[in-house]
Amino acid sequence: MCGIAGVVALSPGAHVPETAELSRIAGALRHRGPEEFGAYRDASCGFAHARLSIIDLSSGQQPMCNEDGSLWICFNGEIFNHVELAEELRALGHTFKTRCDTEVILHAYEAWGNDAFDRLNGQWAAALWDRRHKRLVLSRDRIGILPLYYAEHQGRLVFASEVKGLFAAAPSMTRALDPVGLSETFTFWSTVPPQTVYQGVFEVEPGHVRTYEGGKVTDVAYWRPRYPEAGQGQFQGSVQEAAEAVREALLKATRLRMLRADVPVGSYLSGGLDSSLVATLGREAAGDRFHTFSLRFSEAEFDETSYQRLMAQRLGSEHREVLVTPADIARVFPDVVLHTERPILRTAPAPLYLLSKLVRESGIKVVLTGEGADEMFGGYDLFKEGRVRRFWARQPTSTARPRLLDRLYPYLARSPVSQRAVSQQFFGRQLDKWREPGFAHETRWHTTRSLQRLFSEAQRHAAAVDVTRRLVASLPGEMSRWSFLAQDQYLEVRTLLAGYLMSSQGDRMLMANSVEGRFPFLDREVVELANALPATYKLRGLDEKHVLKRASRGLVPEEILRRSKQPYRAPDAQCFVAEGAPDWIAEVLSDRAVAEAGVFEPRAVQQLWAKLRAGKGVPSNSDNMALVGVISTQLVHAHFIKTAPSAPAVTFNTLHALSGE
Repeated sequence: MCGIAGVVALSPGAHVPETAELSRIAGALRHRGPEEFGAYRDASCGFAHARLSIIDLSSGQQPMCNEDGSLWICFNGEIFNHVELAEELRALGHTFKTRCDTEVILHAYEAWGNDAFDRLNGQWAAALWDRRHKRLVLSRDRIGILPLYYAEHQGRLVFASEVKGLFAAAPSMTRALDPVGLSETFTFWSTVPPQTVYQGVFEVEPGHVRTYEGGKVTDVAYWRPRYPEAGQGQFQGSVQEAAEAVREALLKATRLRMLRADVPVGSYLSGGLDSSLVATLGREAAGDRFHTFSLRFSEAEFDETSYQRLMAQRLGSEHREVLVTPADIARVFPDVVLHTERPILRTAPAPLYLLSKLVRESGIKVVLTGEGADEMFGGYDLFKEGRVRRFWARQPTSTARPRLLDRLYPYLARSPVSQRAVSQQFFGRQLDKWREPGFAHETRWHTTRSLQRLFSEAQRHAAAVDVTRRLVASLPGEMSRWSFLAQDQYLEVRTLLAGYLMSSQGDRMLMANSVEGRFPFLDREVVELANALPATYKLRGLDEKHVLKRASRGLVPEEILRRSKQPYRAPDAQCFVAEGAPDWIAEVLSDRAVAEAGVFEPRAVQQLWAKLRAGKGVPSNSDNMALVGVISTQLVHAHFIKTAPSAPAVTFNTLHALSGE
């Protein structure tokens, strides 16, 4: 994968960056692609590219053009079906100079226009510049695996893989936090594209093509998640036939991600079902050597070492581990936020940052991961909560009500009566709205919104939009005809998957150390198959990912198949309040720094800080998220608002400068 950025003049006389400026823009993204740097420039357009070489190492340099130089591309990602598409395009008369997937996109766009993007199976963010028609096309993959930001400034359109590249392309642009973006973050855990946490900065929506031409802008979806309506388009086989189809689709997806690379591909091992299955399928295609990587935690509550080592031994892989302590998380947290470029409410990205560092130091540039399995196959507790709470709403007199909650959270059965009653009261909120979109998510959103109690009066006043209502109003009209599980899955994909899991925990932590992640569960064919399955195949009673477990039998050890789901978590508040915590924490939480950022009320922050430092009892989930959210927001302000992010310029390996426009 790579880093891309560019500037296109939207009005006559608008400035296009000179070569020296393009080199500074590329420098801001060099961590995404430290191996080669390229640029293209004409009178109306400037592209900068930082390359991480994965496919066609010798001749895949970018920016790249078609045969007559009329169409240029700046591309970040991988197209896993590029070999098949190239054969199809050759049959149409196209010729190729490289084996690179980038060139396939060029010819596909020439052949099919915007319809080309729906034919791609992969992960990407791409910019195409049509010199003849002065047309800029921005495209992002279906799920939003890879980021792509844009802004208009001084008669120009600027775009980049990361906000730091955007600010490098438009250094005079006003840098300020967006109150609505912060409100979304402190509700959904992330902004929902096109919204971002920066004023005037937007994200290309996943599955969209955005086009600028002749003073007009069009933005269309080439793909949206779709689920069966009243049985239409639903998978027709038995649950066992579905399991076999899922296994075959995942095997194909994993093989593509192993074999469509000219460098070794390793795999993450978390100790859970998803990464274990992906690693098993990857091992089959790896040949003699296979590398696996795992996180260990010094706290037993978070550690899954025994399952990781069990799986590594079964695979016969060359296995490496990194042990992470709360002190490690605090130490690297400023760098983590520098790469997330947004506030985060959990420290979970930090250990993944350290894990990708281990991968890179081991000489591996590409890893498989299990992300997406929970969203596609119904793996989260939230989906089970939705089912239980909807049953409560439909059967208010059922004696099974408390037992269902105990099955979902067994610790409640052992809890004092008052604690159990509070839990039932919490999950019993708003049961009259059980038919409405967002019903299952409302408990999470309610908890996260409570963090806004720390907001300053100015922030609360500026964030005048009801972000939950806005999101619900934007949902597709046919959503009410989907199963309740499908509705919950759609919202999870729309909110948390792209904005948090694939960004803050995925792309950003991988690319911070120049490592590419590949995600078989987010393969186009796997996603379409999973979406077509009946809800009961995915969530069978309260058995999550039922069909995926069936598909994994004989491939994954029974100990892993039978174990209770353990969501990936890391220590949160304790990382920042322990004795010997870094001095920078007190600095970013000082009254002066908090008042300067203007997002939070300084007195409220000091009260939270004092409470957690006093260490009376285990911090609540709300206080954990609150402290991490405040610290990360303060770091975002320090990194991107108070001072401009900077990076040294690079020397271009390839430079295309055209004149006479």
